[in-house]
Amino acid sequence: MKSRILIGTFAAAGLALGVGQMTATAVPGDGGTSDTQVGTDVIVGAINGVSNYGTNTVNGVALYGYAFGTTSCNIGTAVLRWSQASSFHPVIPQNAYRIKNGRIEQIGMSWMKYGFCALQESLCATCQSGGVGCGSSQSTLGIGCSDPYGSSLNGSQSGLGPRSHVNASSGYFPGDTSAEIGTWPAMPSGQSLIARRIQIKADDLNPTLNVGAVYLAEAQYVHPDDAAANNDNNNASYIKVTVAASGYAMALSGSTFQQKPAIYHWAQVVPTVAYSVVDMADGRFIVGYNVSLNSNGTYHYEYAIYNMNSDSSGSSFSVPIPAGVTVTNATFKDIAYHSNEVYDGTDWTILNSGGQLVWQCTQTFAQNANANALRFGTLYNFAFDANSAGVTGNTALGVFKTGASIAVRGLVPATPCRVGDLDCNGIIDGADLGSLLANWGPCPGGTPGCPGDLNNNGIVDGADLGTMLANWG
Repeated sequence: MKSRILIGTFAAAGLALGVGQMTATAVPGDGGTSDTQVGTDVIVGAINGVSNYGTNTVNGVALYGYAFGTTSCNIGTAVLRWSQASSFHPVIPQNAYRIKNGRIEQIGMSWMKYGFCALQESLCATCQSGGVGCGSSQSTLGIGCSDPYGSSLNGSQSGLGPRSHVNASSGYFPGDTSAEIGTWPAMPSGQSLIARRIQIKADDLNPTLNVGAVYLAEAQYVHPDDAAANNDNNNASYIKVTVAASGYAMALSGSTFQQKPAIYHWAQVVPTVAYSVVDMADGRFIVGYNVSLNSNGTYHYEYAIYNMNSDSSGSSFSVPIPAGVTVTNATFKDIAYHSNEVYDGTDWTILNSGGQLVWQCTQTFAQNANANALRFGTLYNFAFDANSAGVTGNTALGVFKTGASIAVRGLVPATPCRVGDLDCNGIIDGADLGSLLANWGPCPGGTPGCPGDLNNNGIVDGADLGTMLANWG
């Protein structure tokens, strides 16, 4: 159980005020580093390689299989247990993301690699004595020590277990004894190249369909000792990858971004993206959001919510919609579980009613514990268009296992002003008329929605003047 609860909000450029239904405190400005390194603290020190396995077709869809190598580092002050066939070794989930057209999406996920022993190397710091390397049933990772798992090892299908067997908040999972392995879902037939590995649709990789896209690989370590030490909010790291036009082979690009999940790269590509960090009693959510202007003068709202390590999981997301605001093009996107994983994949419903735009999981925890909740190591997308610019306000994240609702700071549609009230002061008067006349003629660049363009046709003219005069006062 985590020892603290906080909700923090910060933009990519710096720290801001965090508010919500719980106590608000500052969070580390890099968005991922542990508050403390006392005790064991395992991180992904490096994503060290990639294996490209080729493609299988499932239900008429071509899917490509991948695995990423990971090097763990124990940056804490205590030796990390790494005992095979027990619950005291890491499990290692892997993910893939794409940033395209202003949006970050999760496009692939793997099952979890079960760790089995640890070498004693020095990637992140000088390795101190006290670790017990491979060759012992009671292997450990010493203080400051690192251990490399190559991509082929992390892609070995017999060592990949289902995500549904782990509580990422406590770090607990049944040790991989023969009895436990026997409960894992069977490998699906016809998927020898992709089963249990990261699976990505061909259309999400095709360079012709993804011009300018940025691809990211992410890995995470989950360990009960690390969670008990409250050092599990820095366990995910990511790296940029490239995708070849031929065979969609991936290759690593640059260095690993340590102790940060991939969602933070969104702001590196789209600088106006900001984040809210939500720390509940049992794990962390990161909410990224951005509002941009559409060519027709409306506004596009993008939210991406990443569950880093909450076992309670997410079940809904809602945005307040003031009277007079028109919402269109509301969408939802999740990531597909695979390889006979038990979780349901039914898309969330979308309902705009009663002043709220709500995305909702189709079943409660009581109805189906395996419903399509927003679970650890996954990112879901929520988007819509509105005829109102964004202002700072509270959205709400619903919690799957408890039914709670948590306020999350973000950008929400503003209450619209009267048509013609250009300075939004509640009265249409000479100041508004002066602003309209100052912008008379075509909008800059022909873009609709400039000041005074009341009918959004790209020009300030007599029609707009007539509308303003009709609403005068």
